[in-house]
Amino acid sequence: MGRTSKLRELMGAIKDKASQSKAAILCKLNTNTLSSSSSLHLTLLRATTHDPFAPPNPKSLAALLSFGLSSRATASSAVESLMDRLQTTHDSAVALKCLLAVHHVIKYGSFILQDQLSVYPAGGGRNYLNLSNFRDDSTPVAWELSSWVRWYAQYIENLLLTSRLLGFFVGSNSCIVEKDKEEERVSALLNGNLVRETESLVSLLEGICKRPESLGLGGNRLVIEVLGLVGEDQSSAMNEISVRVNEFDERLNCLSFGDSVELLGALKRSEDCEGRLLAVPNVKNDLVEGFWGLIREMKTKVGKEKESNNKLMATMRVEKESYSESARFGDRVLRPSDWVRFSSGRLAVDAFHLSTIQSCAR
Repeated sequence: MGRTSKLRELMGAIKDKASQSKAAILCKLNTNTLSSSSSLHLTLLRATTHDPFAPPNPKSLAALLSFGLSSRATASSAVESLMDRLQTTHDSAVALKCLLAVHHVIKYGSFILQDQLSVYPAGGGRNYLNLSNFRDDSTPVAWELSSWVRWYAQYIENLLLTSRLLGFFVGSNSCIVEKDKEEERVSALLNGNLVRETESLVSLLEGICKRPESLGLGGNRLVIEVLGLVGEDQSSAMNEISVRVNEFDERLNCLSFGDSVELLGALKRSEDCEGRLLAVPNVKNDLVEGFWGLIREMKTKVGKEKESNNKLMATMRVEKESYSESARFGDRVLRPSDWVRFSSGRLAVDAFHLSTIQSCAR
């Protein structure tokens, strides 16, 4: 079996050399600029070789990203060529490197390159990241890499969906959102939208937890490269969740019963990820512990608020059943204890004072 693997690696290397040589000749014959299709083809071949252990050459990835620095048509061709190679290959190493290149577009690509990527599948076209049936059983290593291809494709699809919901690419170095501006944007969201964003970010963490076990690929540099990028996304997602949890703390008494239930579910799902996420380099332990402490604290607060609302609703039902029709008339009159609630708890207005202001205005 080891001999078969060596033979397949040799054949892959020969195939890479032949394909790149052919593309290089076409480039020399072509008098057009770097944006020519032959140059793009050569760059793509160099970035997605058949070597199952080596990550893409950084220079090749940088050259691929450079196609997003000119026209929108060139960027569109680059993304289309990358997605076509991803869908047509049956080699797990090539597929994993294509996905890694897609991830690099998300993290480091220009705006127009990211924009072309974001239309899949939002534009109603084919979902190029649907690789749930991908299998490469040519060697044991290829078979194991296949599970990484399936997981990585699903993760990137989830990353794109979450980024589309938030309005920016999570973990992208090309569109870093300043903390103050992000907090300001989050504070303007309605409760329902804030819950949906939190749930989507938690789903991203859950997707990271579903990564395959390394088994014999523990020292594989290609897999290590993938986990490095995903780990950076994980840190970004945790920061985004923290911003939203802090905002929920400000408007806790303004959440509806339904929003409280959904938020509590998202917090519990997030807590279930503890211990199963990646150990991210250069991230201090106290920051990680602070995140989980924030999640647990908010889960307790939301749980108490939900329980308090349940008791209040039960009391109101009992009182309502005991009232006569004439007694119910009093409930139609505003009382000082009534509140007009806004999205943020900082903007709550006493309805009694509101009615007083209105009468004075008359």
